[in-house]
Amino acid sequence: MSATYPVKTCLWFDTEAEPAARLYTSLVPGSEILSISHYGSENQYGETGSVLEVDFRLGTQQFVALNGGPHFTHTPAASIQVFCPDQPELDRIWDGLLADGGEPSQCGWLTDRFGLSWQIIPTRLGELAGDPDPGRSSRTIAAMLKMSKLDIAALEAAADADPETDDA
Repeated sequence: MSATYPVKTCLWFDTEAEPAARLYTSLVPGSEILSISHYGSENQYGETGSVLEVDFRLGTQQFVALNGGPHFTHTPAASIQVFCPDQPELDRIWDGLLADGGEPSQCGWLTDRFGLSWQIIPTRLGELAGDPDPGRSSRTIAAMLKMSKLDIAALEAAADADPETDDA
């Protein structure tokens, strides 16, 4: 079959779809709000004229934020991964998502103020964790498991540690 179909991830919010989408698109480079639709008078879930859906793009991935009411909440079982090229960019996105009530977790995970889970990951982690030397890879993963926000320099130091003289 040669046809392709649009695929988006739908994120359910009570009433915060627009502020959430605006925060996310302000933090992730190459992102934008694509469209906003509003509830009409024929609905039972939202006030007439209030935001129903926000279509947006984070990098190359499309999402729709739906104001569907308090029936469902986010869970860490689903998260958005953002791969950052360097520590300053990782710090900027991490701090922006934690602002105004987010909660850090472990291994690069956090929950933003809207309850959505994120993984803010340096691209360097994949390189270090995938190192052909199993010792370097293992030391990298062991260091990551002790972190909340990931620290590229600390991950590199752990990978480079001499297993004969240092308990990385």
